[in-house]
Amino acid sequence: MGRMSPLLRRTAKAEPDDAPKKKSKESKNARKEAGERVVTLLSKPGCHLCDDARAVVAAVCAEAGASWEEKDITQDEALYRAYWEQIPVVLVDGEQHTFWRVDADRLRRELGAD
Repeated sequence: MGRMSPLLRRTAKAEPDDAPKKKSKESKNARKEAGERVVTLLSKPGCHLCDDARAVVAAVCAEAGASWEEKDITQDEALYRAYWEQIPVVLVDGEQHTFWRVDADRLRRELGAD
């Protein structure tokens, strides 16, 4: 058989040194109760899916009272290596929530704003 496209091949992703770290459930729940949820959108310029994701993230975070930030993966080599084939990627409190398409209802539930 022929070689599989790198986009379809499952590979283990190395955790970049500055990539958001996964938190324990206890830490995540404590943060939830404090209402200090942080959403991070990983994107790149010229990405139409990123434009769509940005609009959803901004609207849902405004409803939920959560803060959000956007990081351009083209400005950070470690993020680029880790996420280039999945962008846009949404992280909630440092944990990957979704990629490619952002479901507003699912993000609301995650942020406790439903």
